[in-house]
Parts: sequence; C-alpha cells; structure tokens
Amino acid sequence: MYILLFFVGHWFLSLFFQTFFLHRYASHKVFTTSKLFERVLYLMTYIFQGSSFLNPRAYATMHRDHHAFSDTEKDPHSPHFFKDVFQLMWATVLTFKDHVRMTKDKTARGSATYPEWPIVDRIGSSIASRLMFGALYIAFYMEFATHWWMYLLLPIHFLMGPIHGAIVNWCGHKYGYANFDNNDHSKNTTPFDFLMLGELFQNNHHRFPNSPNFGYRWFEVDPIYPVIKFLHWTKLIRLRKA
Repeated sequence: MYILLFFVGHWFLSLFFQTFFLHRYASHKVFTTSKLFERVLYLMTYIFQGSSFLNPRAYATMHRDHHAFSDTEKDPHSPHFFKDVFQLMWATVLTFKDHVRMTKDKTARGSATYPEWPIVDRIGSSIASRLMFGALYIAFYMEFATHWWMYLLLPIHFLMGPIHGAIVNWCGHKYGYANFDNNDHSKNTTPFDFLMLGELFQNNHHRFPNSPNFGYRWFEVDPIYPVIKFLHWTKLIRLRKA
C-alpha cells in the first residue's frame, strides 16, 4: 500500500507542477505571480520532479517551438515522424539538451522573459542530484516493497517528467477527436482527462494556447482549472486574458 501511494503521489505531484508551472506559467504565461511565489513553485517543481527535473526556460522555449511548428518537420516532438514512442522520447531528449545549452547563451535568448533560477537549474540538472533522488526512490522501495514486481515501477520514477511528456505528445497528436481544425494533428485523446490533469485536451489547447482552461465542451473537465481559479481568488496568482 505504501508503494502504491508513493507512486500515485509522485505521479500526480510531478505532473501537477509540470502542467501548472512549466506549461501554463513558464511556456504560456497564463497567469502572473510574485517573484516569491514563482520561486516557491520553482523549488516545488524541482522537488517533485526529482531525478527528472526539467529546466523551466528550456522547457518553455522548446514548447513554444512545438506550437509554432506543430506536426511539421520542425516540431521537436510530433509523433508523426517517429516509428514508436521511444524514438520520440530520445529525439525530445536531444532537442531539450539543445534548448538547455541555449539557456546558458545570453546572446541566443531573445527578448522573451521566462522564469530562471540558475542555482536550482544547475543543481536540478546535475548528475549528482539525479542520482540522489534515484537513490531515495530505491531506498523507499527497499523499505516498503512487499513484492518483486513493485520494483518495476522504479524506472517510471526515474523518468517521470519525460514519460508524462511522451504520453501527451504521442497520444495527444494521434488518438482521439477534434473540436477544431488547427491545421495539425492535435487531438483530445479522451473527454475525461484526469490521468494527465487535462494535458490530453491537446486539440483545445492548440486552438487556445493561452487559455487557463484546457477543456472546452461542457463534459471536458480540466482538473487544474479550478486550482488556477482558486489561486487567483487568493491573489497568489493573477489570471491574464487569453
């Protein structure tokens, strides 16, 4: 029971900060916030992504390219140019590394502003940090695992962030239905997306990329949208017009 609770908790906490902070805030500026709360979100993203921490600025610039060149040869992760999801994941890793290198080159940054915290970026992207989190995951499993098959979940912990991205990019551009013709292959994979916290409403998102609500039709529930509305009400964040 402890292992399953840990796995589910890691899955959704890592995914929450990926969609809330990296995607909706860093990439699309859906809301604004104070520098202090931005740092809190930054640190929580590092903690809960752990061994698969993704540099926020690199994530944002790569994701911007995904929208600009959706499902073309310049798209960094369109599933229509790869034989399987593993090839897509590897190509995305290589492209992401290019964007990480660009974040270190001030001449290549352009005028767009993205959240940055260099010391956390360096620590979170370091081999030592990734190995430390990996060791913590293994130690937890050694303490609480009661069956051998539970250890098969460990690779998912190690690669949680990239796995979430692969599911969204592969399924969200191959399977499902479309509310809009966006001149790409974006799909709403499922009308009830709780497993990926609304990220699989890709067709809606590509139509309205700066909307805080990834759902569009009455039955398309985006679980993150009520959280955004609540934080807006508390004034921790301020929603921007889509």
